[in-house]
Amino acid sequence: MSDTRKRSSIWLQFKDDGNNKAECIHCKMKITLRAGSTTNLHRHVRTVHPTVQLEERGQASTPSTDPGLSHPQKTATAAASTGFHTHAVSCFSSEFNLDGDYLLGGFFPVHEIQHATALSSPEAIECYRHTLSKSGYRMFQVMRFAVEEINNSTTLLPNVFLGYEIVDHCSDTLNFPSVLSFISQNGSIKPQEKLNSHQPKVIALTGPYGSTRTITIASLVTMDLIPMVNYGASSYALSNKLQYPSFFRTIPSNKDLIQMIIHIIQWFGWNWVAFLGGPDNYSEDGLQLFNSYIEDTGICLAFQELLSQSSNYSLTLQMINRLNINVIVVFTGSQYAKNIIKAAIANNIRDKVWIASETWSMNQQLPKEPGVENIGTIIGITERILSLPGFNEFINKAKGTRKIYTNDNIESEIQMKTCNQYCDNCSLLTAEEIVNEDPTFSFAIYSAIYSIAHALHKVLQCDINECRTDITVKPYMLLEEMKKLDFPLNGRQVKYDVNGDPAVSYAVVLWHSETKTPWIQVVGTYDTFPETIFAINNSLMPWHNNTAVPFSNCSVECKEGFSRERVGYHDCCFLCKKCPQNSYLNSSRDPYVCLPCAESEWSEEGSTTCTARSVVYLEITDITSVAVITSATLLMSVFIAIFCLFACNYNTPVVRSAGGNMCFLMLACLIMSTTSVFFFFGQPTAVNCILRSLTFSFFFTICLSCLTVRSFQIVCIFKMAAKFPKLHSLWVKHSGQWLFVASFSVIHLFLCMLWVTVSAPKPFQDSFSFKDQSVLSCEKGLSVALAIVVFIGWFLGFLCVLFSYMGRDLPKNYNEAKSITFGIILYYVIWIVYITALLLIKSKYVQLFNAITQLSSVYAILFSYFIPKSFIMLFQPEKNTAAYFQTSIQSYTQTISRN
Repeated sequence: MSDTRKRSSIWLQFKDDGNNKAECIHCKMKITLRAGSTTNLHRHVRTVHPTVQLEERGQASTPSTDPGLSHPQKTATAAASTGFHTHAVSCFSSEFNLDGDYLLGGFFPVHEIQHATALSSPEAIECYRHTLSKSGYRMFQVMRFAVEEINNSTTLLPNVFLGYEIVDHCSDTLNFPSVLSFISQNGSIKPQEKLNSHQPKVIALTGPYGSTRTITIASLVTMDLIPMVNYGASSYALSNKLQYPSFFRTIPSNKDLIQMIIHIIQWFGWNWVAFLGGPDNYSEDGLQLFNSYIEDTGICLAFQELLSQSSNYSLTLQMINRLNINVIVVFTGSQYAKNIIKAAIANNIRDKVWIASETWSMNQQLPKEPGVENIGTIIGITERILSLPGFNEFINKAKGTRKIYTNDNIESEIQMKTCNQYCDNCSLLTAEEIVNEDPTFSFAIYSAIYSIAHALHKVLQCDINECRTDITVKPYMLLEEMKKLDFPLNGRQVKYDVNGDPAVSYAVVLWHSETKTPWIQVVGTYDTFPETIFAINNSLMPWHNNTAVPFSNCSVECKEGFSRERVGYHDCCFLCKKCPQNSYLNSSRDPYVCLPCAESEWSEEGSTTCTARSVVYLEITDITSVAVITSATLLMSVFIAIFCLFACNYNTPVVRSAGGNMCFLMLACLIMSTTSVFFFFGQPTAVNCILRSLTFSFFFTICLSCLTVRSFQIVCIFKMAAKFPKLHSLWVKHSGQWLFVASFSVIHLFLCMLWVTVSAPKPFQDSFSFKDQSVLSCEKGLSVALAIVVFIGWFLGFLCVLFSYMGRDLPKNYNEAKSITFGIILYYVIWIVYITALLLIKSKYVQLFNAITQLSSVYAILFSYFIPKSFIMLFQPEKNTAAYFQTSIQSYTQTISRN
């Protein structure tokens, strides 16, 4: 904008009080004087009376009619001891400009477009024709306040005056003239000019407000590495340093804001939410981030919509009601948030929880809207509100000081309107209205200006008293210093990360709109520096109608030990299903799957953990084990005694009729079979499992083969010899009984070895028979070899019974048919009982039954075959004579002859 406007001269007078202080006659402020310098007088004029431009007149007592200078001069030499210092000034009517050594640019929404219209051709916009934004005007004043405070500082930029040029930025796309003006050099733009050669109009700028407006112009500003310190654009896309290399912001990005919203939702246990936004980059970016960050959180986005001015708000809210959504995230600018809230009031939407983004959470008008108290609870997120000491006084003084206007130049006024540096209604606002407006972005603007000032302070290598004046400041030089900033400001540390984003310092606020005078209360905080801390004071949350925390879940949370079974598309909608026995639910790992317990663990239905099973087996110290071991030991002792008895009576008829030498083999096999019982006790091992089964099976089968031979041999002597003399002769000549036993023994041994090799018995942990126990036993193994081994034993028993039946009419003294038949039948019955028990009973005592069954089989042979013969030898010796046996044979022969 040209500086050729007509000026009218007035005089500002300063009265010296003789103590190095001068009092401004117009505003009654006292200024400290420096000897031989009017620097502080100049600073006062520029900051307190910003609408004037200064021309130095030196010491004078009378006004001068000189026109003055167009730019402030820093060569004042008026003596401080003079009674009156008089300065000629020219008065401009605009607050949008302040001359200085370095110029800052500012974009603020002093006006807002309520209803945008489509244009058929490019045109600039005149913002003053649209609705005045009180909050935007407050932002505008915060920048002016910050610049004044810096210019009054004696430590920050001590001998440097900052100027500014502020533009009313009311449109997303129609404010390019001001942007081009800021980045131009002497009114021209050279896109490929080297950075060292380019000196734009401003060295840095702040704003604009809103992500869409910022993204629209950011590329133009940052291509020349002009620091763009934004106070009101949170789109995460702006964190891309490749695309926006000189972009910084003093508010957290949408990424942090969305994470904060998710923290709030999780804090109260909600998972069924709606997301409403506007038709801009801010809302689109927020929705995209929200969808991304709720993955794996258990939160379901049940409804989402980006609303425009022409959208059917009533239909949207009715849809949310039908879906039983009670938590609504309203992530949009204040203009669309107002539309949504007013539509909710008009449609009688009640008892909802509204989560407000920082753009409207501190809105001063909506809490006063009639009926807003009925729509539910409004929770907002805002930057931690920090007061700006001196700001209220600044506004009061600015509004209380009478402005001097010179509107005699119509061309100058038109130029101000065209450049959007004009506000005809701003003068109507009272200081109270400005002070009470939404303070959400005040500190962000304040810290943005201070960030630029601190960076400039570094570039100019300032000390306590002054800054160097021989340094030509380029925007890219400020950029390098901006990246390194770390300074305290009003109790908060100002610094930027690699993306140009600040540390997060949010506050959670609650609207109290039910009172006569609505107010907003801080109920929680969220900070990421120096560590991440999030907390909400639940006692400060009086929910709508003083009820409990509102329910906003698709399904009621499952009880402990119940897994979820998804219903429909969303993870949040599910049925609850109790976890079965021996499984558990780890909801933090996967709430949809009941995980099986380990084999060594167990659990009841509906469990969340597994318990270690108690491991049981036949301990050798168990009373039943001791009884069986004692019985086996006694049995072996009896067999040894019988062995000795038979040896002593080896040549007697009873021993010979019992089988002679074969009796000793049978007794030895029965003793070895009995030893298998000892391997059933103690913790099963692979060796124990093999020996307990193999020992009994092999040796007891040899015993059965001996009994089979003995049954056959009796029939052979008395019947086969008469009917088949040749076969009998061959049987006797080749020792047929020993050949038979040896053959079966070899075959059986081979099959046993094959069984052990292919599918050997091995330790087995039974975790299925008992819910809380693991029974250690031996698994027999299944194979053809095992089947043949078992078959041979049963087959030999069958042959014993068959041959015994054939010799049932033989001489009594030679006929063991009854004793062998009794023994074999008892053997069959014992094993049938055991197999039945094995199928019906699941216990560690099944192994005990197995041991008793094997022992009982041996006892059956003992009592049916050997005990009767031992009784004769010990108590009926008269029957153990050759004469007695000869008499029995003659009686049998006579019977045969008569038949």
